This record gives sequence, C-alpha cells and structure tokens, in this order.
Amino acid sequence: MTSKYATPALEKGLDILELLAQSRRPMNHSEIAEACGRSKNELFRMVVTLQERGYIEKESGSDGFVLTDRLFRLGLGVRHVRSLTDCATPRLVDLAQRTSQSAHLVVVRGGRTAIVASFSGGSDMYVTLKLGFWRIAADSTSGQIIMAFQSEDLRDRMLDESVALLDTPPDRDALLAKLERLHQVGFERHDSRDFVGVSDICCPILDHTGSAIAAVIVSFVNRHGARTGQDDIVYELSACCAEISRDLGAPKEVLRIVPRGSLGA
Repeated sequence: MTSKYATPALEKGLDILELLAQSRRPMNHSEIAEACGRSKNELFRMVVTLQERGYIEKESGSDGFVLTDRLFRLGLGVRHVRSLTDCATPRLVDLAQRTSQSAHLVVVRGGRTAIVASFSGGSDMYVTLKLGFWRIAADSTSGQIIMAFQSEDLRDRMLDESVALLDTPPDRDALLAKLERLHQVGFERHDSRDFVGVSDICCPILDHTGSAIAAVIVSFVNRHGARTGQDDIVYELSACCAEISRDLGAPKEVLRIVPRGSLGA
C-alpha cells in the first residue's frame, strides 16, 4: 500500500537496512540495488550516508556491506528493554560474583536471540559474549527457553520467524515436544554450541503476564576443583530469575525455583 505521505529517501534507507538485516551474507552495491529494484546511481548517496553514519560497513577484505551494531545499541534505549536491564542488572552482577561464572541477559527479536547485557564472573577465567551476539532462536538454548514460556499463538509465530532463517528446518513436532518439556522443568542445560568444555545453563525471566520476556544464560566453565557445580548453578540461576520476574510483576504462581538435584533426577 502506498502512503499518501511518501518519503522516498527514507524509504530507500529503510529498504537497505531491512535487506541487510535479512541477508545471511555481505552484499555489494550492485546486489543491494538489484534486490531493492533500483539503480546503483539511485542508491549511491544513501549507501554512503548509511556508511558514514555508522549503520552499515564493509566487511573486512570484501566489497560487501553488512549491518553494524548501531541499530542494536539504539534499541537498548527502548523503554521496556531499559526497564528489564535496570531491574536485572544488580541481581545478575551478584549472581556472577557469587558463582564465579559469567551471565548473559538475552531477548528474542525477529527470530534471533540477542545479548543485551553481559556480566563477568569475577574469576581468573570465564566466557563472556559481547553485546549483540546472536543466534537463530530455534537453534539456541536461550531462544528455546524463551519460546517455551509463551502462549501457543505467540510461540508458533516466534517459531515460524526463527525456523525461516535456518537452512535446514528442524522436525517441528520434535521441537514442540522439547519446548513443552522445557516449560515443565523450568530450565535447560546444553553443551555449548560454540565452545568445548563450556555448558550453557538457562532459565526464563517472566513478565506480568507470566510469559518469558527474556532469559538468562550462564556460560558454565567446567573446572577441576570448582566449589560450585552445574546443579548448584541451576538452583542459583532459577532463584535469581524468579526474583527478577517478581520485580517485573510476574504472578506468584508462575515463579519457580528449580531444586538442587534436578540434573541428576
């Protein structure tokens, strides 16, 4: 539908940003123009302006453009994200310090997870992922936890968005069964998909509706002689997430602290 308040220059800029956000690879000037249905000359100034303002950049060693994290950092200023991080930060700082493990606050947007806050564990060795690090939600521990704590309609929409980004879609029935299991047990523990010797332990943060607004994932470094084991982390993390959820107005009946011993049950 054509708006009666057309702004061609703005539309061109948004077309480029949305295209690069959906692309799985860098795109050069010619490819951007072709995908947008416009000429290279028509988009030249817009591409240069977006690059100068820091929204896009050329990938090293390539003539292809990719998005920077500027849009992501602007998004951190959105009121509900700011309220979430303001509420969660002191409790996650305390959790990371007490357990000597790093913790990451994660949300899902557009079928992808994104880290919006990171807290180091205060130990001599820990795994910390930078802000904006993302994975496809359907293929990530935190994404699956967040989708497991949604209404059926919203869960299905989030799942559709995420699965569309995968080259090889998973078995949907098997994935739905897993999400139901995660909702029942209240946490997930999975060997890291990126690091050997690291385990991802994850619990949801619930809002006033009882749905997951975010998740916290602890990147547990398996160390000889550590005082705090994975079973302890599950308990501590679930208690921390329950406290944050309570502060965000989650109903008391949906708050859950996973008891110690659950990993061995």
